[in-house]
Amino acid sequence: MPRPAPDRAELAVVGAGPAGLAAAVTAADAGLDVLLLDAAEAPGGQYYRAPAPAPAPGLGATRPEAPHHGWGTFTALTARLDRHRTTGRVRHLTGHQVWAVTRTGEDWTLHAVTGPDGGEGAAPRARRLVLATGAVERQLPFPGWTLPGVVGAAGAQAMLKSGLVLPGRRVVVAGSGPLLQAVALSLAGAGARVPALVEAAGYGAYARAPLTLAANPDRLAEGARHRAGLARHGVRMLTHRAVTAVHGAERVEAVTVSRLDRDWRPVPGSGRRIDCDALAVGHGLVPQLDLALGLGCATRADTDGSAVLEVDAQLRTTVPGVWAAGETGGIGGVRLALAEGELAALSVIAETRGGRVPARAGALRRRRRRMRGFAGLMGAVHRPGPGWTAWLAPDTEVCRCEEVTAGTLRTAVAELGAGDARTAKLLTRAGMGWCQGRTCGFAVRALAGPASADATPDRRPLACPVPLSTLARAAEAEEEEG
Repeated sequence: MPRPAPDRAELAVVGAGPAGLAAAVTAADAGLDVLLLDAAEAPGGQYYRAPAPAPAPGLGATRPEAPHHGWGTFTALTARLDRHRTTGRVRHLTGHQVWAVTRTGEDWTLHAVTGPDGGEGAAPRARRLVLATGAVERQLPFPGWTLPGVVGAAGAQAMLKSGLVLPGRRVVVAGSGPLLQAVALSLAGAGARVPALVEAAGYGAYARAPLTLAANPDRLAEGARHRAGLARHGVRMLTHRAVTAVHGAERVEAVTVSRLDRDWRPVPGSGRRIDCDALAVGHGLVPQLDLALGLGCATRADTDGSAVLEVDAQLRTTVPGVWAAGETGGIGGVRLALAEGELAALSVIAETRGGRVPARAGALRRRRRRMRGFAGLMGAVHRPGPGWTAWLAPDTEVCRCEEVTAGTLRTAVAELGAGDARTAKLLTRAGMGWCQGRTCGFAVRALAGPASADATPDRRPLACPVPLSTLARAAEAEEEEG
């Protein structure tokens, strides 16, 4: 059988993180011709960030892979990927950031920007599509969060994994979600002093779902290991508390930690100062859905309030020919992402080859249901409470791109009649800067009022910044096709 053209494949997988890698190699194992597109230059995504090939000698890094979790699983996946790349079964297009997907006859056309400045373009095609676009960190603003030395919790871990760089020597870790424990352990293990892990929720809420916990003993064991590791490194865990202010002139010098009530409002008079030179903060992750929304895939509200894709038991979205795996269907962790990537590929294989789904798909579906149950519990426990907006002072910047403050947004709602996020954006330009609301969108919706529900997804025509020249070339190509 002749090989497909270099710019066309039976299956395209967008995203080379855990879910995308698992989907690509599983499909290639079965003989499918696969295009794997990713914005990065190396596979792994945000979780399996490959360490620098040659760490600076001054770092003294004898094991640069040490900050990584599940490194053996990653190396096994990349070994399979390398074998398929050698045979040509997988064409791994690195440095390809997909900004839109359109229908061209029976194929999907994936429009991507490439090159060092994003000034070049590519438009490969595939008959079927798996979206494994991952997630981004959710940030809740508070006074001082724009000071140098404040970094995302996931960002701090990425700095450590990819460059063996610490954000500071004395780092407070704060926010909400189990990721914080892994971040604090990584930082402490790399030599940072972590005086406190500040968790806005409380882990006691997990005990209200004993059956879900019993079905996921591996997560219980992981939690016990994390708590033991934190104790070993002398990290204090402060629950039902939040960093409500950052202090410093040129960079972070200290933070104020306040006790929270059940709605996440700061308890008056409970603030305590902790000296530090960096803050790693994050309140969970939210799926990246831009491409899926552009295709018209339906969404639902997850237990943490965020919008996630609707998928069936085979991980098919509501758009025929499009599957989704990993965090796009809800935040659940690396093991769930790996299982869903494989399951999505098996579903594609069955449809492509006109046969039944392989037998091991049944075991994967059962594993997925079990892990999705825990993911739902995790989302509900760590969902931001409505009172968090009480952290904001009038001059606290909410939209950093456009320098829009909480006071400006509140005025737009109270005095100018903005009753939803869209109107608030039009009146204040919040969310209309370079990031297009990816950082501030959650906060803008919260300040705009009940009409802007958490699960209302932001729909953007482009999934990333695209030069006008690239758009013009894409339009010319469509005209020629037409």
